[in-house]
Order: sequence, then C-alpha cells, then structure tokens
Amino acid sequence: MATQSQGIKQLMQAEKEAATVVANARKKKAQRLKEAKEEAAREVEDYKKMRESQFQEQQKKFAGSKDDFSQRMQGETQKKLAQIAVEVEKGKGAVINRLLELIMDIKPEVHQNYRQNEQ
Repeated sequence: MATQSQGIKQLMQAEKEAATVVANARKKKAQRLKEAKEEAAREVEDYKKMRESQFQEQQKKFAGSKDDFSQRMQGETQKKLAQIAVEVEKGKGAVINRLLELIMDIKPEVHQNYRQNEQ
C-alpha cells in the first residue's frame, strides 16, 4: 500500500508541477501579447509621427508656392496698372481735346424728320 500511496503522491506532485508549468506558460504568453501590443502601438505612433512630418513638409511646400504665386500675381497686377496709367496719361490730352471739340463746335441743323407746317 505504501507504494500505492507513494505513486499517488508522485502523481499529485506531477499534476501540481504541470499546473505550475501551464500557469507560467499562460503568464508568459500574456506578457508576450502585452509586449507585442505595446510594440505595435509604438510602431503605429512612430508611423503617425513620420506621416505627420511628411504632411507638414508638403504643406510648407504648398503654402510656400501659394505665397509665391500670390506675390507674383500681385507684382504682375502692379505692372499692368502702371502700364494702364502710362497709357491714360498718353491719351488723356487727345481725349480732352476731342470732348471739347464735340462740345464747343455746335452745328445747328434741322432734323430730317422735322416737318414744317404749311400754312
């Protein structure tokens, strides 16, 4: 009987050791999963930062080109306004003379549709 109880004790001891090994394996698995999630979260955060920096660079390039375009258009507008002002100054005298000529040289004529009453 002693051998039987000793065999049972060995079996119980083996079950306890197996339960401990399984528990430790589960803990290690849970720890590895936790570490994998943390690493994945870090990788996602690093990727987000990288993409955000690329986006900021693109925006700076676009905003810079937008500002350059705006400045270039404003410069062209100023040139055109200056050119128009020069042309106005050139033609101003001729326009004033023509207006005065039309206003001052009145030629009274009877309109072609006017009928005189015959009496």
